[in-house]
Amino acid sequence: MNPVYHQAIFMKSSPNLKDTPPDTGKEIAFAGRSNAGKSSAINTLTRQNSLARTSKTPGRTQMLNFFEINGQQRFVDLPGYGYAKVPLEVKNKWHQLMEIYLTQRKSL
Repeated sequence: MNPVYHQAIFMKSSPNLKDTPPDTGKEIAFAGRSNAGKSSAINTLTRQNSLARTSKTPGRTQMLNFFEINGQQRFVDLPGYGYAKVPLEVKNKWHQLMEIYLTQRKSL
């Protein structure tokens, strides 16, 4: 495991692309179904049990969560797709946000 990952820190949560960190460097995004273990994977890779918030309830990650690894690398925890205990309108917003992020983000 790369020891630089162990230095990861939480940067910010972004509800839209306007609020994301600058689109430079490299990003590794964690995408998947709701409650699939995306946040837990980040915690395991960084060896920090509470860096990325985890929950047994599907749908807890509701924004793009950025974690700085070093000045030029980031992990990004994305909202899950599929079942989540949130209104349909909220899920549709997540899907739209993720589609734009995944298709337009150059550092991804």
